Amino acid sequence: GSCRHRCCPGRNNACWAPGARRAHCYCDSYCQRTGDCCQDYLATCRRAAVGCAVGPWGPWSGCSSPCGVGSRARSRQVTVPPRHGGDPCPDLKQRRGCLGQHPTCGTAK
Repeated sequence: GSCRHRCCPGRNNACWAPGARRAHCYCDSYCQRTGDCCQDYLATCRRAAVGCAVGPWGPWSGCSSPCGVGSRARSRQVTVPPRHGGDPCPDLKQRRGCLGQHPTCGTAK
């Protein structure tokens, strides 16, 4: 079977071509793990693969709770999206716990 410029990122069971003996061969990047790629997969798809690239982490946000337990978050942006079965993007958001300690917390009744 031949991918004929039909290359899919990740695991995509709809990304196939007719193979030998009425079997399907695949053109998704997962086929390398399962060993059922079309004969021309490497030449057609992997050569054009572009992995995801991301920018730097932004600053942490303030604590979501001014008094007591809350959370902070930060994010980053995709600068180059993955194409043709390239490496997927890593996490774009992070969250961590915090303890709000605004000066007025202890004075409220």
